[in-house]
Amino acid sequence: MRIAVFGANGPTGRHLTDQALAAGHEVVAVTRRPGSLFERPGLAVAVADATDPAAVDAAIGGTDAVLSALGARFSKETITTYSASATAITGAMASHGIKRLLAVSSSIADPNWRPTGAHFFNHVLDPLVNRRLGRTLHEDMRRMEAVIRETDLDWTLVRPSGLFEHAVVTDYQIAETSADGVFTARADLAASMLRELEEQRYVRTAMGVITTAVKPNIAKLIWNEGVKKK
Repeated sequence: MRIAVFGANGPTGRHLTDQALAAGHEVVAVTRRPGSLFERPGLAVAVADATDPAAVDAAIGGTDAVLSALGARFSKETITTYSASATAITGAMASHGIKRLLAVSSSIADPNWRPTGAHFFNHVLDPLVNRRLGRTLHEDMRRMEAVIRETDLDWTLVRPSGLFEHAVVTDYQIAETSADGVFTARADLAASMLRELEEQRYVRTAMGVITTAVKPNIAKLIWNEGVKKK
């Protein structure tokens, strides 16, 4: 399968690209940063701003599916990366007749998500980090989800919990809507997306993904994911 990966030079996108190539897929890595990725067997690089409809249209031509691993940092200002890119990507997919879309969102997009037994997270970290520091980011994720839901594409909204780095894929867990856990390794997120691309168990719904085999350092996770400058 020939796959377009948006955010391919980001931390999740790199896992996704490498795993897709290892699985035998052809990948079009879409990035807005020229020179940040280099072509190799099975990998083509397309330079495009994911919020630019014309650039997105040119990048995805000839692909069979689109996977978005786009991300943004926390900000007090209004964030539009997710919703604007969703509008551009879904419009381009419709014009090319590409039906399959998987887009990374967040467990926070599920208003009922509260991990079982995670008292400190539910009552301290979540209100402070996700609902306050990450408020504008998660508001735009919800707008992105709304844009995608209104299309007639075969979409899956992929909802990880707190993202962290881990070198290898673990025995991750998936569930409809959101999964009951606090953390998700990026390697597991990428693996779950490629698995769903093949199995199509969560078409036109949301899929939660969590990692339970390993856990990150929480302070380091907050710094790396929400605070540290790119």
